[in-house]
Amino acid sequence: MKKLVGLLALLLCLQVQAQQAPEFWNDIVAFKKADIAHPPIAHPILFVGSSSFTKWADVNSYFPGYPIVNRGFGGSTLLDVIRYTYDIILPYKPKEIVIYCGENDFAYSDTVTANMVVNRFKTLFGMIRQNLPDIPVYFISIKPSPSRTHLMAKMKDANTQISTWLKKQKKAGFINVYDAMLNSDGQPKPEIFGDDRLHMNAQGYAIWQKLIQPYLIK
Repeated sequence: MKKLVGLLALLLCLQVQAQQAPEFWNDIVAFKKADIAHPPIAHPILFVGSSSFTKWADVNSYFPGYPIVNRGFGGSTLLDVIRYTYDIILPYKPKEIVIYCGENDFAYSDTVTANMVVNRFKTLFGMIRQNLPDIPVYFISIKPSPSRTHLMAKMKDANTQISTWLKKQKKAGFINVYDAMLNSDGQPKPEIFGDDRLHMNAQGYAIWQKLIQPYLIK
């Protein structure tokens, strides 16, 4: 009887923990399980951020010969990447980190300003620097999307501030994909996006590949 009560208590505890798990915890657990089943290469180039990386499932085919581990999780903000830095960045001991995030920070709340996004990125960068002081860190500019043109002014402001700040940091850089994704009229190129007018198709990723590759270390 005591064993049965103990088992029920344990199951209840696990259920409560599951209900209280922070957002995206299931994604993080999936990464951990994947690493156990298929241990990643040592000291990879780590891609981390939101759905533009998550949906780049064939990223390794775009960069043959580069040891890329993709740990993008869809829907994430910079706050989420900060929350899971000790789960999805530091354990890999990467030789290089490429970050794409910040777009959802704006999309999820009208009250989020460019300064807030910049400060969130600085916090993430600081956490990485404290633990991996000699690793190159690159930030991909927040992209313009047809479904989020109303946010472009904020995004451009954040990109400018982050780019300026990174110029003052050692072993860091800003990869500008923003301008290459615009038509001559300053609007996002519709043909490089999928039906949702938010996520890129192969044409969009081809643009990213050309701009990102010069920064990667073999």
